[in-house]
Amino acid sequence: MNVAANILRNNGRAVTSSIAKRGFAAASSEPLVKTSLYNMHVELGGDMVPFAGYELPVLYKGENGGVMKEHLHCRSEGKASLFDVSHMGQILWHGKDRVKFIESVVVGDIAGLAPGTGRLSLITNENGGIIDDTVITNAGDYVYMVVNGACKFGDMKHFEEQMASFSGDVTMEYLEDSMQLLALQGPGAADAIAKLLPDGFDLVNMGFMTGTPTTLDGIENCRITRCGYTGEDGFEIAMPAEHTEAIAAKLLEDSNVLPTGLGARDSLRLEAGLCLYGNDLNDTTTPINGALGWTMGPPGSRRRLEGGFVGAEHILTPEGKFKKVTKKRVGIKGMKAPARDHTEIYDATGENLIGEVTSGTFSPCLKAPIAIGYVETKLAKAGTEVMLKIRNKMQKAQVSKMPFVESRYYRVPE
Repeated sequence: MNVAANILRNNGRAVTSSIAKRGFAAASSEPLVKTSLYNMHVELGGDMVPFAGYELPVLYKGENGGVMKEHLHCRSEGKASLFDVSHMGQILWHGKDRVKFIESVVVGDIAGLAPGTGRLSLITNENGGIIDDTVITNAGDYVYMVVNGACKFGDMKHFEEQMASFSGDVTMEYLEDSMQLLALQGPGAADAIAKLLPDGFDLVNMGFMTGTPTTLDGIENCRITRCGYTGEDGFEIAMPAEHTEAIAAKLLEDSNVLPTGLGARDSLRLEAGLCLYGNDLNDTTTPINGALGWTMGPPGSRRRLEGGFVGAEHILTPEGKFKKVTKKRVGIKGMKAPARDHTEIYDATGENLIGEVTSGTFSPCLKAPIAIGYVETKLAKAGTEVMLKIRNKMQKAQVSKMPFVESRYYRVPE
């Protein structure tokens, strides 16, 4: 086994350990929830672990399994990876004042979303810290929101608290586990999903971050959104729980589609420079700390000028400019060994502690370690030399731009 494969094999174990340590699993007194695909995961060789209160596969055993192979498959031309993300929370918002309310709890421009379009936004607390990140879509008669599985109950409690003092017409409908969610990601995702879509469905003109209700393999009450968390083209697919296994099985009939676990999902999102809530973001991190100010819009945009969301005064000046922060999220590369969560980051002299790593892995595509972390703002510029304390040894590294691997989100042909 070559060095890269050995590191990834070890990283698979590290991912399993890291997932267990994050505290995302249900308390020991609470049974773990099984998604509709639990039996299928086991039959396919899934190595099941607790995550966000659910039992989900961290990787699959077998000839095509393991973090390295699953990761590289998702980046390969003509291929696609199928992830079970049914732990995520799906929420529908109703009422004539639904957009007004949502804009009071998230930082983004929701009123400006055309029907069928969506965007990533952030839910903030009274101090401007990030409670969760969320994808919000204008579904026409309602607003469709997807939140992180580990945060969904806390998110809904926060929404209910805010609704108590909101005088408008809004109701929140949590879909619980009646609707399951799969993610189909990779260059071959469109070809794979096309086989299940109705005749005449126009995937060519379906842009990134757009979604629509549809049937899948003749099954009604499904929904697809062209988005994902790998840096590749892909879709998040919602469907009634009782039909999830049939839809997953149909997708996996395609030899180009491979079942993929949490381990590869983590390394793929890290290569794409995307945050994992609980690691790279938490309720003390503001959008400016997290290099996510863009979710509020460009300078002079409505949300930046008006604010109006919880904690806005801790994030924006009255003129709509970003408030100064002492630390920022950055990419880190150049070290010889992978840097795990909480690895200390020092300046180039190795004497002054300037931050810490929040996520780290070995990149299968770059064949080198990569990491995300926070450093003092004055040292956050790409190219800045730093030192990492890995296993009590100092290693040279550099602050890096992200993504580490070029993103290939779909663009509608002009």
